[in-house]
Amino acid sequence: MTMAAAGALAYGFWPRLDGYRDTLERQRRVLSADPTLLDLIRMSTLAANGHNTQPWKFHVDEAVITILPDLSRRTAVVDPDDHHLFVSLGCATENLVIATGVHGRPGDVSVESGAEPGIAIAIGNGPRRDDPLYETIPHRQSTRSAYDGLPVVPDDIRLLESAAQQDGVSVLIFTEPAQCDAISEFVVAGNTAQMQDPAFVSELREWLRYSPARAVSTGDGLFAPCSGNPVVPEWIGPLLFKAFFTQDAENRKYRDHIRSSAGIAVFIGDRADPQHWINVGRSFERFALQGTALGIRTAHINQPIEVSAIRTEFARWLGMPDARPDLVVRFGRAPSLPMSLRRPVETVIV
Repeated sequence: MTMAAAGALAYGFWPRLDGYRDTLERQRRVLSADPTLLDLIRMSTLAANGHNTQPWKFHVDEAVITILPDLSRRTAVVDPDDHHLFVSLGCATENLVIATGVHGRPGDVSVESGAEPGIAIAIGNGPRRDDPLYETIPHRQSTRSAYDGLPVVPDDIRLLESAAQQDGVSVLIFTEPAQCDAISEFVVAGNTAQMQDPAFVSELREWLRYSPARAVSTGDGLFAPCSGNPVVPEWIGPLLFKAFFTQDAENRKYRDHIRSSAGIAVFIGDRADPQHWINVGRSFERFALQGTALGIRTAHINQPIEVSAIRTEFARWLGMPDARPDLVVRFGRAPSLPMSLRRPVETVIV
């Protein structure tokens, strides 16, 4: 049994997930000893991405894979400058580079600027390279639940920091309760602003998937059990969302989730441009994969950097008033939740 299936069974979801499990197992199976470029792209698409929109396209030209933004999948309200979109492309890039290196096909990355920036990965030939993060790619997830409240030992935090090292990116780790409480207030302030914005709520609702059939048919979005919520018929989901998705309930949830976490990591690029956002994504993906290897879960609490006025205050609190914080991530230990789906590889090739 895979880690994904074991985690789902622990929560008792599989009996109601119909064809979801079979689709998931196909998408998250390990690669063969001699994978094709399409196989490697499948591993790339298992990367973290906002709202599980999967805002990427892949172009294959002989031995070059280019990752391009899919602007039809942008979230214009929560991400008006496509910051999260390019972070997601960076996450996909890191998965691809890890996978190609392990299979003796090292990838040389270059970021192409212009009206539609992209990431070209030239696939070479070389010795197979061991990378313990490779085996964790199918099992990394954003675990949106309460954690066990226990600290992460300093040696493991040093491993997380080491994995996240990336040119042009700084990572700040906060583990003191007073620091995490202060960040929690920024999260609540950002969440309150977003919950009071009908456009934000409407955009989020578009990416929610309540039933296995809907999740499988779209291959994207936020499937209810992946956040610890029950499976319900698709027509009931919006009614429950309207009844239970309230400002007070969400603020309580985020406070509880942060209080149960071992710490918070803040990722900051040296500059606010697509190249640095891509680098932030690569840094975070390695952080999350290293966490997965250590049994440490991660989840985004990005509200402080998604509301511009609060982002300015947050940067000042960090002691970096001229910087733009890029990601806010809590971490700690908890059981896994069901994994999210991806679209078939064939549909993301252009």
